[in-house]
Amino acid sequence: MGTWGSGNFDSDTAADHLAELTDRLLDEVVAAMAGDPVELEPDEYWGVAVPCNLELLCLLARQGHVGVALPAPETVAEWKTTFLAIWDATIDGLEPKPDYRVARRAVLVETFDRLAAEAALE
Repeated sequence: MGTWGSGNFDSDTAADHLAELTDRLLDEVVAAMAGDPVELEPDEYWGVAVPCNLELLCLLARQGHVGVALPAPETVAEWKTTFLAIWDATIDGLEPKPDYRVARRAVLVETFDRLAAEAALE
């Protein structure tokens, strides 16, 4: 195995580990996006966890370490469309405060857009 520096992620083994980690995050998003749309509603597990996974992928990608692979920007755009359609259709049923609704939606849009931008850099 090759080592190219003294950092925690400066070896083939570390890159393999990081690839496994990012693959897991992506696999979870892929499964959630292909699964029952109810599971993506704002008060459901994947309605919260998908944006968390996307945020983690953005953070990892920004580090520039070998081993991080992102989906195509077009895939992220499809996920965004699907996710936001479900969010928009269901959020009002939870009776959120208007400011929260606007702010949370803006965060969701920005999260998907950042991941798409990071993916476009690959």
